[in-house]
Amino acid sequence: MSAPRVAALAPFQVRSFRFQWPADLATSWAFEMETLILGWYVLVETQSVLLLTLFASLQHLGTLIAPMVGVMGDRIGHRNLLCGMRAIYAVCATSLIIFIFTGVLTPVHVLVVATIMGLVRPSDIGMRAALVGESMPPDRLLGAMSVQRTTQDSARIAGALSGAGLVAVLGMGPAYAMVGALYVVSILLTLKAGSARPPHVPAARGTAPVSPWRDLKEGALYIWATPHLRAVMGFAFILNLTAFPLYNGLQPYVAKEIYGTDQTGLGYMVAGAAFGALVGSILLSRFGHAVRPARTMIVFCAVWYAALLAYSHTTHPAVGVPILIMAGIAQSLGMVTMGTLLLRTSDPKYRGRMMGIRMLAVYGNMPGLLLAGPLIASFGYPLTATLYCVLGLLFTLFVGVRWSHYLWRKDAPANVR
Repeated sequence: MSAPRVAALAPFQVRSFRFQWPADLATSWAFEMETLILGWYVLVETQSVLLLTLFASLQHLGTLIAPMVGVMGDRIGHRNLLCGMRAIYAVCATSLIIFIFTGVLTPVHVLVVATIMGLVRPSDIGMRAALVGESMPPDRLLGAMSVQRTTQDSARIAGALSGAGLVAVLGMGPAYAMVGALYVVSILLTLKAGSARPPHVPAARGTAPVSPWRDLKEGALYIWATPHLRAVMGFAFILNLTAFPLYNGLQPYVAKEIYGTDQTGLGYMVAGAAFGALVGSILLSRFGHAVRPARTMIVFCAVWYAALLAYSHTTHPAVGVPILIMAGIAQSLGMVTMGTLLLRTSDPKYRGRMMGIRMLAVYGNMPGLLLAGPLIASFGYPLTATLYCVLGLLFTLFVGVRWSHYLWRKDAPANVR
C-alpha cells in the first residue's frame, strides 16, 4: 500500500515542482474568481447577455497566437515566459482594483482588460505543461501532469459552487483585490520554478538570427513528420469539436431546457464534471506508473464519449450529475495521458511550440458549438448529442486502428510506463 502513496507524492521531490504547483494553483483560482466577478459585473451593469458572451469570448482571443507564444518559450525559457505572462495578469488586475476603489470602473474598462488578458491567458496551460516537462524526470512525468491538473479542477469546482456569492459577501473591491494578490503570489512562486535558461542552445554567435516564423514552421513540420504526434493533434481537435461542446458549452442549455433548473442547478452540474476530473487526476497521480499513456488515452476518451452519450438521454439532474462525474473521471484520464505522451515522446527543444500548436485544437469548440445550434433547433438535443458522440467514437476507433503501431503496441514509445 505504500507504493501508490510514494508515486502520488513523487513529483514534489523535484524542487521546481514544489514551487510550480502552488504557483499554478494560485493562477487557476485567480482565473476562476476573476471570470465570475467580472462576468457578474458586466451582466449586472449592462443587463446584456450579448456583452456577457463578448466578455467570455475575449478570454480566448489569444488561442490563435498560442503557437508563437510557444516559440517565445522555447527561445527565452518557459519559466521566464510564464513569469512575464503572470506579470501582465497582475498589472491588469491592479489597474481594475484602482478603478474599483476610485469609483470610475465601467464595463468598457473590463472589456479592454479582458482583451489584453485574453491575448495571454490561453497559452498559460500549455506553458505550464512545457515547464513540467522541462523539469520533471520522464518516470515521474505522468504523476506530475496529474497532480498539476488538480490546480485547474479544484479551481473550477470552487468557482462553480461559489458563483457570484463572493462579491455579495465581501463586495467587489475586496473580492477582486484577492484576485490581484493571487496573481502576485503566482509570480513570486514561478520565479523559483524551472530554470532561467532556455531549453535549447541558441544559434552560435556570428550567424544570422533565426526568424520566429521559421522556428514555428520547424515545430509544425516536426509534428507532421512524427506520426503519433500528428495523430494526437488531430484527435485533440476532434475532441474539441464533438466532446467539449457537450461537456462544457451546452451545459446551460441542458440545465434550462432539459432539466428545467436554474443557475444553482447549473453550478452543481459544472461542479460535478469538475469533481470527476479531479478524482481522475488523483487516481492517475497515485497509479499512473502502472498505465500505458497512449492506450489509456484512447480507451478513456472512448469511455468519455460513452458517458456523454448516456448523459444526453437523461431528463433529470439527479441522474445527469452522477453521469457527469463519471464523464469527468474519463475526461481527466484521457486528457492527462494525452498531454503526458506529447511531452514525454517529443524533442525537448520543440516542447513550447508543440504545446502552443496543441492549443489551436481548442478552436474545434467554435464550429462544434455553431453547428450544434441549428442541429438542436431542427432535431433536438438528444439526437444532436448522439450524433456528436457517435462521430467521436468512430474517430477514436479510427485513430486506434490507423496509428496502432504508434499508439496501441505495448512497446511503442507512447506506451512507455
